[in-house]
Amino acid sequence: MNILYLSDIEHPDRWIPALSKQLPHDRFFTVDAFDPASIDIVLLARPPAGIVGRLSNVKLIQSLFMGVDGLLADPTFPRRKPLSRLIDPGMVAAMVESVVAHVLDYHRHHYAYRNDQAIRKWDRLPQYMTCERTVGLLGLGELGTAAAKSLLSFGFKVAGWKRRPGELAGIEVFSGPAGVGGMLALSNVVVCLLPLTAETRGVLNAAAFAKMPKGSAIINVARGGHVVVPDLLAALDSGQLAHAYLDVFDKEPLPADSPLWSHPGVTVTPHTAALTEPRTAMARVIENIERVRAGRPALSLVDFGAGY
Repeated sequence: MNILYLSDIEHPDRWIPALSKQLPHDRFFTVDAFDPASIDIVLLARPPAGIVGRLSNVKLIQSLFMGVDGLLADPTFPRRKPLSRLIDPGMVAAMVESVVAHVLDYHRHHYAYRNDQAIRKWDRLPQYMTCERTVGLLGLGELGTAAAKSLLSFGFKVAGWKRRPGELAGIEVFSGPAGVGGMLALSNVVVCLLPLTAETRGVLNAAAFAKMPKGSAIINVARGGHVVVPDLLAALDSGQLAHAYLDVFDKEPLPADSPLWSHPGVTVTPHTAALTEPRTAMARVIENIERVRAGRPALSLVDFGAGY
């Protein structure tokens, strides 16, 4: 098969040599030289706009990221071709580590002690047990479920929200539009792991922050569009929120003049909560290629109607 690699962010040397060893009879191409009509499979991570729509005979579009909102934002992107999200166990593990690290940073007041250190202030804050804290997860897919299990192992109470009703052991599950407020009201920390869609854009806004307990925190490791930044800054300044951990932003890199950089209530990380790791993701990519070769549907196909 002819496999095209397209990315403005993931260098082909991280993928093509290893894939070629595993798939010695297939042919790999990059953006520099390829015949659009001959491509069977395209592997992509933030591809140049407009190219994928020219691949008239492509049998599978394999994203090298879990999120596909960036792809669907391109009006030329083909909606009738199978698109697969990458469910990478290494990425899932990294995301769980990031979520747990931020939750513990808030739970143990390290965010406050860093600010105190800068002004040489010695101030012990109350110590809480994990069983006294509830972590709310917006999104209970692959990432949310994995994070929930890890947080439960620390003794935290865990609540979660998902689109459709369901049950998960040890987790108080909320669902549907009416369920969001109920989960927020319980949550000392809210973690956003939602896909970015028209329905979820701006979900972390003034109304949401007002429902949360005073002095709580948010962690956004999903997409920047989930947070209404002016509302967030107002909630931090009023004390309604104690801290915000932000890994993703509407504009990346985060502009140097953004107030988020210098706000004492914000921890900024440069979209590093979970990076694609070829060493763990390669097996899933190869599995999907082989499924296409055998005439079977790929795994983790996107529902274009839902947007993820």
